[in-house]
Amino acid sequence: MTSTHELGHVVGGWCGGASLVDLELSPWRLPYSIHSSDPHPLLTLWSGPVLGVVVPIVFAVAIRRNATWFVADFCLLANGSYLALAWLAGDPHLDTPRLFQSGATTLSVAAYCIPTICLGYVRFRNDCIFYLSSAASRGDGNISETPDGEPD
Repeated sequence: MTSTHELGHVVGGWCGGASLVDLELSPWRLPYSIHSSDPHPLLTLWSGPVLGVVVPIVFAVAIRRNATWFVADFCLLANGSYLALAWLAGDPHLDTPRLFQSGATTLSVAAYCIPTICLGYVRFRNDCIFYLSSAASRGDGNISETPDGEPD
């Protein structure tokens, strides 16, 4: 989730003419990207959560495996939750306060957060129930799929 989200910022910045100054994608650190002379900061900032959802969903549609939908649904929930929690936290280094500082409206952030959190919660919850009940019925605790994407 954090990789696609952060790479979304990088792509948005590149498309908007920003210069990438620093990028951290290590899994053991908080990922970030820093752009300098960003002529379109809203494009750069919105590209993170938008591509952070769209890219995993496109992969899930293309690959058509339950496991890829599990990841895509998690990304949907996580990106919406991140923007909502960053809004509440108000830390100026997080995306939501930076979106507001760059001119985004509360309505635009709410219009992103509400559907991604609601749909992401329902879909991810159903994925968890599916996988946990499948593992419990087998009694082995392993989550696996057959080649056609269906659980064993």
